[in-house]
Amino acid sequence: MRILITGGAGFLGAALANRLVGPAGGHTALVLDDLSAGDPKRLDPRVLFTRGDVKDVPKLWTMLQGVDCVYHLAARVRVPESIYYPGDYNDCNVGGTVALMEAVRDTGVKRVVFASSAALYGEQATQPISEGQRPNPNSPYGVSKLAAEYYVSTLGDLNGIETVSLRIFNAYGPGQDLPPSYPPVIPHLLRQALTGGSLVIFGEGHQTRDFVYVDDVVDALVAVATAREVNRAVINIGSGQETSIHDLAGRIARATDRKADVLYNRTQGRGVTRLVADVALAQRLLGWGPSTGLDRGLRLTLEHDPRFGGSSQTGLSR
Repeated sequence: MRILITGGAGFLGAALANRLVGPAGGHTALVLDDLSAGDPKRLDPRVLFTRGDVKDVPKLWTMLQGVDCVYHLAARVRVPESIYYPGDYNDCNVGGTVALMEAVRDTGVKRVVFASSAALYGEQATQPISEGQRPNPNSPYGVSKLAAEYYVSTLGDLNGIETVSLRIFNAYGPGQDLPPSYPPVIPHLLRQALTGGSLVIFGEGHQTRDFVYVDDVVDALVAVATAREVNRAVINIGSGQETSIHDLAGRIARATDRKADVLYNRTQGRGVTRLVADVALAQRLLGWGPSTGLDRGLRLTLEHDPRFGGSSQTGLSR
């Protein structure tokens, strides 16, 4: 297959692109990324990289010629940042999605896979969360992902394009971004533990999340490109395991073999109370299930991420 990945130099996008062009894939992968958060050094030399904005429709027309499937991963993804810059998140995450769907319509691409987010669920009374539960986003980021889902599905329906949205929970693994502000929790705590610092947790640490290893997410993304009877489907991709942030800190201390003090920052928001995926639909429609437990995923992250003493940032376990 000939495949375009928007945002393909980012954490998940690069892992997907490298899998697609590798020995187990054998596909042609094109990547479009504006490098606001991505890094082309993550990409296998066989990946065809182009720097550009996902809202640049003429550039998309050129890149989409002969493409069989598009993975749309281009987005701004930091929840706290979205609260301060909702216009930017709407422009990129919603406007970029609409531009892409227009270009896909014009070039006759048959399938679009959209990387959505569990952030659109917000606070939910029932756990694990299934796809049929009503979204309740509590951030502009979550709102932007929900709006983009609707655009993908509606424009797909109007224009005869097959579409699938994967609601990805808390993905982690080697090469995950570690920005100076609003860093993801797992690489942030790993860095704190390895540098001898205290592990800082927001709130009381009782809040829970569903941490899913990058390889498992890529498995799901690869499976959905050719899956049958998934048109207009919305599918959770998570580990199905609920982990408190307090428990995560203990697991990180064991994985790094460091004795670290835990400090609780009760002045900062902790996000939603609970978040864990029901992955039964993914198992039924994609034949997919998570295979990497959290403890093993933490070890693999340490082994394959040079920032933590590992050997190769792009060296995933499969």
